Amino acid sequence: MLPRVKILCSLIMLLAGQSALAVSYPLPPEGSRLVGEPLTITIPDQNTQPLETFAAQYGQGLSNMLEANPDVDVFLPVSGSTLVVPQQIILPATVRQGIVINVAEMRLYYYPKDSNSVEILPIGIGEAGRETPRNWVTRVERKQEAPSWTPTANTRREYAKRGESLPAFVPPGPDNPMGLYAIYIGKLYAIHGTNANFGIGLRVSQGCIRLRNDDIAYLFQNVPVGTRVQIIDQPVKTTTEPDGSRWIEVHEPLSRNRTEYESDKKVPLPITPVMRSFMQGAGVDTHRVSEALERRSGMPVKITQG
Repeated sequence: MLPRVKILCSLIMLLAGQSALAVSYPLPPEGSRLVGEPLTITIPDQNTQPLETFAAQYGQGLSNMLEANPDVDVFLPVSGSTLVVPQQIILPATVRQGIVINVAEMRLYYYPKDSNSVEILPIGIGEAGRETPRNWVTRVERKQEAPSWTPTANTRREYAKRGESLPAFVPPGPDNPMGLYAIYIGKLYAIHGTNANFGIGLRVSQGCIRLRNDDIAYLFQNVPVGTRVQIIDQPVKTTTEPDGSRWIEVHEPLSRNRTEYESDKKVPLPITPVMRSFMQGAGVDTHRVSEALERRSGMPVKITQG
């Protein structure tokens, strides 16, 4: 993960909430997985807003914006400077059905039934040591408006170690960390909102999937019970487009323990033999490949020449 996460958590807890709806894309033709175009914006004069404000405005998680803009001032982007909004995306290599969650890039993909579109929403996921499940297929079991929350004994102990008291039961309301809506998947996990207004694009939950308030409201209103849900972990995505061009999109992989997560050390990329063959094909610029694997911008990079 990104080395600045420790200071981000303390910063973002101070921010006012931001709302943004999912970014909608028409589905590409068969054989293509590349959607959207990158967007560049200019920070307004006399800016007083943190990066989180711009991330929410353009439907991105904080990690997405930091991967695309590694030198940005998280606390106060410089007035007149430019930001790249990573709105060009390679769709995950899986079925375009129901909900697909890629924890590595902290995005949720929703493919509405009988629609030729995909809705892409940024998410927050489980912290290191309390991971959101990976490589799991389940379904929407039920939906709950104004959910309550019953913290586990382990969660209450963790709060107690920090000198914080956590009740055994948190009723629905403005103080409930589940937010206004919850979509329960499987038996133990939920896709839900938040009362904290931070953490979208960060590893801060107890394992559930957290969305901004407008985004969870949209899903709650549109996703039926029984919808297929697939959780994947794909930090490297690839596509060969109909014109023969090859692209890769590389994200920083999620670490699996706190020591690794809190260090500045880069987590090794899971490059499979199939991926390696893809990156060594005819017409591929190996310099572009090496640069993309090192940079890890979270944005599609064309690796073929011409």
